[in-house]
Amino acid sequence: MAQLDFTGARISGRWSLGSGCSGSGEDSLDRLLPPAGAPRRKSSTSLSTTEPPLLRTGTRTIYTAGRPPWYDEHGAQSKEAFVIGLCGGSASGKTTVAKKIIEALDVPWVVLLSMDSFYKVLSSEEQTLAASHDYNFDHPGAFDFELLVATMRKLKQGKSVKIPVYDFTSHRRQKDWKNVYGASVIIFEGIMSFADKELLQLLDMKIFVDTDSDIRLVRRLRRDITERGRDIEGVIKQYNKFVKPAFEMYIEPTMRLADIVVPRGGGNMVAIDLIVQHVHSQLEEVFNKHRELSVRALLASAQQTQPLPQTLSVLESTPQVKGLHTIIRNKGTSRDEFIFYSKRLMRLLIEHALTFLPSQSCVVQTPQGHVYEGRSYKGKGITGVSVLRAGETMEPALRAVCKDVRIGKILIQTNLDSGEPELHYLRLPKDISEDHVILMDSTVSTGAAAMMAVRVLLDHEVQEERIALVSLLMAELGVHSVAYAFPKVKIITTAVDKSLDDFLHVISGIGDFGDRYFGTDASDSWRDEDHEQQSH
Repeated sequence: MAQLDFTGARISGRWSLGSGCSGSGEDSLDRLLPPAGAPRRKSSTSLSTTEPPLLRTGTRTIYTAGRPPWYDEHGAQSKEAFVIGLCGGSASGKTTVAKKIIEALDVPWVVLLSMDSFYKVLSSEEQTLAASHDYNFDHPGAFDFELLVATMRKLKQGKSVKIPVYDFTSHRRQKDWKNVYGASVIIFEGIMSFADKELLQLLDMKIFVDTDSDIRLVRRLRRDITERGRDIEGVIKQYNKFVKPAFEMYIEPTMRLADIVVPRGGGNMVAIDLIVQHVHSQLEEVFNKHRELSVRALLASAQQTQPLPQTLSVLESTPQVKGLHTIIRNKGTSRDEFIFYSKRLMRLLIEHALTFLPSQSCVVQTPQGHVYEGRSYKGKGITGVSVLRAGETMEPALRAVCKDVRIGKILIQTNLDSGEPELHYLRLPKDISEDHVILMDSTVSTGAAAMMAVRVLLDHEVQEERIALVSLLMAELGVHSVAYAFPKVKIITTAVDKSLDDFLHVISGIGDFGDRYFGTDASDSWRDEDHEQQSH
């Protein structure tokens, strides 16, 4: 990537910002936010024409902008995360530069990934050497590059990943790893960030933080003594024996690979501002590329001429089911009756959905001493995931018929400017990839929100054939959209209506399920995604 230096001279494919420049992850979602009270920077290359939404509390300001679709109408990934690699000597200020870039970028869904998390697991002999400051942690061989590259590749592809948590005091990985998901921008920092060829190929921008060696030594002394429980003699011994030689042999030579060189670390605000400007331009380019590829618009304009898919199962329209629909579809039904009869219909729907879970033959002995040949669930676990807020109304029905079911939640809302669904929040149980998942939403019109929810589950390694989308009411377009993108997902509902109106509401429909159930007014609430629900 050929760039210009601060004075405008082209030099060896990188920005070299000279010394003359002035300036001083159970939520499986992991976002880094600007500190409370920090001034919000404005960029000439903004990704939105409107101010980002903020949720203000007594002590915090939370940036609530959602994540737009990172996949196309086929459900396949269409955008990769933008990865910034930060390299430099030990205590050069890489983390400080990273945090200042995050603050200045002022965009949501930024993940900071440290190479320190990927130190190899030490043998007992290596543990003994580490305890006496005789193990070289500044050598490329000290890092688990295989795990690092695999993790970075998955994170760049939009997948959920688990990051090891390293304990610098005991030189061991902790038992619990950190879950990270949903990065639009990844900032990766470490002393050996440029040391592996496969890793280099994953970096979209490479930055080298160049800091004077004396300053780095002072910083390392202060950090290792105060934060990592080391003694001054051990720190100096390790620095002279390993850190300094490793910098000269492995780290400093990689400066030539950098697109940008930042002298003086976090104090060089001119360099940071230029970096942020360039990242914004890259993100703007990606945004403009996909601006015309609105997932919702593509779905809404699709001509669905095929018969309904075989993966669809509609609850038998018995007189009881027909009667329940008559009551909840009637605009004159009171809220109390709407809730009561909706719950009855939900219970029938959930019972129907459970019949599609895998089962196996089993034999039990009755109290009378006789053998009974029956069936039992064939699987490890069952997880229910509700699309907030209306999907949450189906949770009691699932809990009532499925003992010990685990529950997850996903919040998806419509961006009123773009009309696109956006992911705002998710909380999923650990090891959900091993479960069969019942994905619950009240109504589905275009299928845009349902597709995003399914994509989230797939990114967390839930197998497509283990996902069942369960909804009280669906439009034919929504059924076709989900089935086309995810042909192995089971689609289960109580009724399928044929069309949508100009506002993408299901016709004849059921109205705004969330507002009718919770008794809220559309003008006082946030608009929820697909079925135009309101969500707080």
